[in-house]
Amino acid sequence: MDLATLLGLVVAVGAISGAFLLEGGSLDAVFLTAPILIVLGGTLGATTITTSIHTVTQVPVYLRHALTGTSRPFAETVEIIVRMAEKARRDGILGLERMLDDLPNPFFRKALQLVIDGTEVTLLRDILEMELTSIEERHKKGITFFSKAGGFSPTMGILGTVLGLTHTLANANDAAGMASGIAIAFIATLWGVGLANLFFLPISDKLQMRHDEEIAHLELIMEGVIALQSGGSPRTIRTRLVSFIAPRNRPHEV
Repeated sequence: MDLATLLGLVVAVGAISGAFLLEGGSLDAVFLTAPILIVLGGTLGATTITTSIHTVTQVPVYLRHALTGTSRPFAETVEIIVRMAEKARRDGILGLERMLDDLPNPFFRKALQLVIDGTEVTLLRDILEMELTSIEERHKKGITFFSKAGGFSPTMGILGTVLGLTHTLANANDAAGMASGIAIAFIATLWGVGLANLFFLPISDKLQMRHDEEIAHLELIMEGVIALQSGGSPRTIRTRLVSFIAPRNRPHEV
């Protein structure tokens, strides 16, 4: 699991739960089936209405990307492209064909294959930009799903509280029981607000961060292969591509 995600969840949930216990609360009073069912079921149902079944089935994939994603190897990619430029100068563009199988990134493989096939620079850029647009649209679905869930969740919590209060006030003969019922009713609001701000919205923002990193990495690849196709020198290509890397992470020789 991504360390920042794990640490953030532990700190947030731990701080809230710890403070609740210090005030004399009991976690048993929070984990009630009815409020959880209203919030989770209502949020999932409302969010599903706004999207497609395919997107809903991809939720586990989105969660895996958010919770276990790794940083993109910007510096390593720059070095690979520079080595390609050196090889292209020695053996020609066709000499790069042997390097295709060593590229784990499918976008990189497709881009390099287009270069080897002799695709004209303007057409090459158009094709790769269309591919980036397609990737952005796919990523946007997961980001939007969790963002919308974060918007619906508090409302579902309020709905659960209203239902609980309605039931409690309809049976107001027992004052002690009514007080307990009112306290239980507000548990739904707790779950709605808690899930929105501790899970749904943070996951949406994490997916956005992963998206931004991946798109920046793919743009680096695109600029690199276009420079290869244009016949740029290895030194020029390196100088151009390191602009995608944060100054503190750039190779020392650059």
